[in-house]
Order: sequence, then C-alpha cells, then structure tokens
Amino acid sequence: MRAAVRLVGGLRPAALMVLGTGWILYGRSIITDPGYARSRGLAGITRYIPLSSLGWVWVAAGAVAVLAGLGRRMRYQAPGFTALSGPAVLWGVTYARSAWAGGLPSSSGSAAAWLAFSVFIVLCAGMSEPPWVVGILYDKKGGDRD
Repeated sequence: MRAAVRLVGGLRPAALMVLGTGWILYGRSIITDPGYARSRGLAGITRYIPLSSLGWVWVAAGAVAVLAGLGRRMRYQAPGFTALSGPAVLWGVTYARSAWAGGLPSSSGSAAAWLAFSVFIVLCAGMSEPPWVVGILYDKKGGDRD
C-alpha cells in the first residue's frame, strides 16, 4: 500500500486518475453507442447539442482529470475535480428537467444519482490527504505540500 501511495502521489491523484479514466470510457460509450433510453432522458439538451458531442465532453473532462492527477501539488488538481463535476452536473440537471416535465420514468433516479455524484466529487475536492498518506509521501522528503 505504501508503494502504491508513493507511486500515485496520494489518494487525491488516485481518485482523479480513476474517475478520469471512467469518464473517458463513459464518453467513448456515448460516442460509439448512445442508447435509446439515454438519448430519451437527455432530449432536453440533445435538441441543441448532438449526443456524440456530449460524449466528447466526457472524454475531455476525463483527460483533464487524469492530467491533473499527474500533478503532485493540490493546486494542479483543482481543474481535474472541476472537470469531473461538470458533465455530472449537466447530466443531473438535464435528467431533473426531464423528470419535472414528466419524461422518462427513470429520469428522477438518474437525476438524483448524477447530482449526488457531482456533490461527492466536490466534497472530495475539498478534502486533504489523511495524515498517514502525508507521512508516507513527505517523511523522507520533507518540504511543503504546496
């Protein structure tokens, strides 16, 4: 575990890289196979922006998060957490609007899940590394975190 924490640079960069990779793969799935239920639930936004373009938004947000995860300092990680929360908020608001308008029956559940997930990302962005991780990363090096 200690070696993995040293390799990745902490839990925050690990979260950015894991979620960023997930966003890239999710965006790829939207681009290659949008799916009928997804496109119906997102009809409020796909009137203006094609679903394949929205898939590229997920891919770009994931790439920003992965690159931010490679940054060892917390100030470089902020854009990654922002990028992660953006598409999730967009999805959540669009599904909420669809549920409000009486659209797809599952829209309210999707809205709740995406909005809760985006709040969780914002909460993680505000957390610092636990003391045991700081000890592993900075025992021998010393120095300031930022």
